[in-house]
Amino acid sequence: MRIITGTARGCRLKTPKGQDTRPTADRIKESLFNILGQKVLDRKVLDIFAGTGNLGLEALSRGAKSGMLVDKATAQLMQENARLTRLQDKVTVRGGDVFAELGQLDRSQPDFDLIFCDPPYHKGLWERALKQIDQSAGIMARNGILVVEHGADENDIPELEHLIAVMNRRYGHTTQLTFFQWRAYVEEVEL
Repeated sequence: MRIITGTARGCRLKTPKGQDTRPTADRIKESLFNILGQKVLDRKVLDIFAGTGNLGLEALSRGAKSGMLVDKATAQLMQENARLTRLQDKVTVRGGDVFAELGQLDRSQPDFDLIFCDPPYHKGLWERALKQIDQSAGIMARNGILVVEHGADENDIPELEHLIAVMNRRYGHTTQLTFFQWRAYVEEVEL
């Protein structure tokens, strides 16, 4: 696994040994960042269930302003990858439980512009995180984008009050990306 482009282009990331991990494939990551395009520049990024920090570090390499990587199991590995990419000055790593960290972030209202959510498939984690962010007051900025990577057969989006799916892309028989934004913002922009 490597950083595709930007200041850390070509840098290989360390991966966990002996763990059953499923990092985002380079072709899916490239497609994701092609869709986001310039929306990455100067943005505050949150990467939850970050694993290696792959998505957050890619965003920082492409010009995001700052990033927070959250994963209980791989905090030390994410720190190492931030150093390898020379992006450590832009990164905060948190090694706590994702849902507890989201609760703390909601209280501090950081207003992230771009959120990546890429948990293990088929465990109900992305649905739970999506509902928690939907009910939050300040985790995601008003014009923010939340990208959820989930299994191709995981099509039951939970009932949401404030967030709305604005785009979905499928990649083979294994993966899909769903993009969410605040309903009020989308309706305002469409007027």
